[in-house]
Amino acid sequence: MTQPPDDLTILALETSCDETAAAVVRGGRKMLANVVASQMDTHQRFGGIVPEIASRQHILSLAPVVEEALRAVPGGWAGVHAVAATYGPGLSGALLTGLNTAKAIAWQRGLPFVGVNHLEAHIYASWLDHDEGPTANDQRRTQTSGRPSSAALRRSSGPPEFPLVALVVSGGHTLLALLRAHGDYTLLGQTRDDAVGEAFDKVARILGLGYPGGPAIQRAAQGVTPAGTLPRAWLRESYDFSFSGIKTAVLHKVQERQELASRMPKAPAPEHKVPRGRAAGPQPAAAGAQPAPLDPVFVGQMAHAFQESVVDVLTAKAVDAAARHGASAILLAGGVAANTRLREELARRAPIPVHCPPLDLCTDNAAMVAAAAYYRFAAGVQSGWEIDVNPTLRLGA
Repeated sequence: MTQPPDDLTILALETSCDETAAAVVRGGRKMLANVVASQMDTHQRFGGIVPEIASRQHILSLAPVVEEALRAVPGGWAGVHAVAATYGPGLSGALLTGLNTAKAIAWQRGLPFVGVNHLEAHIYASWLDHDEGPTANDQRRTQTSGRPSSAALRRSSGPPEFPLVALVVSGGHTLLALLRAHGDYTLLGQTRDDAVGEAFDKVARILGLGYPGGPAIQRAAQGVTPAGTLPRAWLRESYDFSFSGIKTAVLHKVQERQELASRMPKAPAPEHKVPRGRAAGPQPAAAGAQPAPLDPVFVGQMAHAFQESVVDVLTAKAVDAAARHGASAILLAGGVAANTRLREELARRAPIPVHCPPLDLCTDNAAMVAAAAYYRFAAGVQSGWEIDVNPTLRLGA
């Protein structure tokens, strides 16, 4: 692999889901700009991402975020040497907006272009220089998305050294991978059903905590006195994950609680007198009774038990995989990597360094795309204009 010039400056776009992002990164590490326009408020009322709305919002936001990113580059367009964008996995319509915009920019300005795997990009967040670069845009994004804003919990600084084990945890993906070198990946395990972020969202909905589920469950679990545990799907002799069972266990616990509450004696309803001159007869059937509201203490205990179950399995498998494959460090990546309990527990259990990106680089952003693109260019990889989106793209493809 030939190391590109240290001043190679890449403009990258990221639109795989509901974040419209543009970043400019120099030398694969130094962030000159990292701009993210969050759609969280738009989708929150629907309890999840609406793909069509996300695509339309990307179209509206792309030009402003690119212009804002370029304002931080000395010389503007003249200071950009290459262009990159995510081409998968993700929502097909959302991916199309960023990929086609990036290809158009590269073609019009005569710049080399490379498509980046979104999962690989999350891993490369650990290569970015966390102690330098802009923070104003990151703060704006954290405030609008409702994500936690505490300082990053890192046990290691500087770029990671191979071999590495990466634990990628997000709303759409959960996997363990062995990295022997840049671009050399072996998938060790992945989820067999729900991704961990999806499980957080579904359990939060069951508990009435709203969307997004990860921050909501973390808040509800904070400071709670534990009361019981939930099952763990260990899937012995495998590095695969399964979160469907624990989600169902939470649902059954909630239903049992509501059924018990419905059997509790209630105050008699007031009698309704029949108006004079009207015959008493059968009255229309009452609408189906709503489930009893959940006790906040119970909700907190369930959130705590769920979070502990998930964190236990994720950390145990990551630490075991790192030991078995002689990894020098563990990389934690993806949106769920912002979970404080997961970060702390992985750092506590691992006997080797754990690289945890700052919270604003865990969730979707374009700086990580630019970092991954830098090493693609180093390997002599460029994409042709025929490159298309791949919503089901796998790691290492």
